[in-house]
Amino acid sequence: MRRRLLLVLLLFSAAAVTAFAVPLLASTATERTQRFVIDRTAELDRFAALAQQAEAAGSTAALVDEVEAYVRLYGEPVLVVDARRRPVARAGIAADDPALADVLDAALRNQHAPTVPTVTPWSSGTVVFARPVGTGTRVAGAVVLRASVDRAASDVARRWLWVLAGALAAGVGSVLLVLAVARWLLEPLAELAVGVRAVAAGERRAHVPERSGPPEVRELSESFNRMSDAVTEAADQQRRLIADTSHQLRNPMAALRLRMDTLGGQVKPDGVRAYDAGVAEIERLESLLDGLLALATAESTATEVAAGGRAPDLADVGVVAADRADFWQVPVPAVPPLAVLVRCPEADLAQVLDVLLDNAIKYGGGAVRVALGADRAAGVGWVEVSDDGPGLGAEELALATSRFWRGRSDRAGTGLGLAIADRLARARGGALELSSVDGLVARLVLPLEPAL
Repeated sequence: MRRRLLLVLLLFSAAAVTAFAVPLLASTATERTQRFVIDRTAELDRFAALAQQAEAAGSTAALVDEVEAYVRLYGEPVLVVDARRRPVARAGIAADDPALADVLDAALRNQHAPTVPTVTPWSSGTVVFARPVGTGTRVAGAVVLRASVDRAASDVARRWLWVLAGALAAGVGSVLLVLAVARWLLEPLAELAVGVRAVAAGERRAHVPERSGPPEVRELSESFNRMSDAVTEAADQQRRLIADTSHQLRNPMAALRLRMDTLGGQVKPDGVRAYDAGVAEIERLESLLDGLLALATAESTATEVAAGGRAPDLADVGVVAADRADFWQVPVPAVPPLAVLVRCPEADLAQVLDVLLDNAIKYGGGAVRVALGADRAAGVGWVEVSDDGPGLGAEELALATSRFWRGRSDRAGTGLGLAIADRLARARGGALELSSVDGLVARLVLPLEPAL
């Protein structure tokens, strides 16, 4: 973003400076050319007037003196001829110069002289000016002046240097202004990025400065700080709620279970059925309480991960899957030669596998299989639990990870197992994928350890 912003602003500044400098350079060259032409035209007019006076007085002495004085002073040759091309006064130039033939013919025919090209710093050489002598349509001769453009070109070069120096100064000022504006705009965004990385790295209540940048960015910084505080506070409150709930509910439940166990030997035969139903309900409540606490813990884990409260621990999928398969007495999966390390604590991974294996054994039939592997190009590792049971329909698959949902064959469960597994997987940046092909296939996908 910084590179694109600087590129756009610098291109705009360069275009603005160029749009200012180029017309100024052109106008400077045009103005100096006009002054060059006006000065030489004024000299031609003066010599033409002197030639008319000399013709009227019958003496060319004054004209010759003026021509020679001009040539000595400016070094620009001058030639004055009569109507028959005979030289009347000259200095530094010959009347029979072939380069003057066309110019003299045009002047004696009272034609306009060609336009002088615009003088530039690299112009050189001479320009021939010519003017007829006479009044009205009567042409009594012509005046020719050969002027050098070197001095005018030097003046144009000097003025262009000043213009270019000003353009360079404006360009440098524009660059400094662009850098200052870019820093003013982007530095708060960079600080926000640092704050986000701090949250992701585990820093609690990470804040960014709120006094720099445009008002919109300052407002964004304030919102980020409030969000960081709110997320951290939410994680703390959720953790406290879980701890308080565990303490406040488990103690009465344990006391109730103890009393029921104490009454076990004192129940009369006609009350045994009610007593057994009460014990079953207590066991169901204990199971439900354990499930709710596990689900709350999973959701709290997701919140803490989002708040940066926990570092991404690593677990070896092969080791954990083999251990849980052995515990549930199902075939141990083949372990890849290269360890599959995923960003998930071993306890969470084991808890998810316990849920999947428990479901497969209870509801999936006799054959339960565990497989694992990794897609290193996609950066994920996976472990899959499949069975040969009746599976689930499309509508049931969509609801399987919802809280308290139970299938048709599940009457004793709490409906929280797959919901817990799904929350734990998503808390670690993974997913629980369910499909039904000749049974139920539950695939747990988790991100791999970052490459070094």
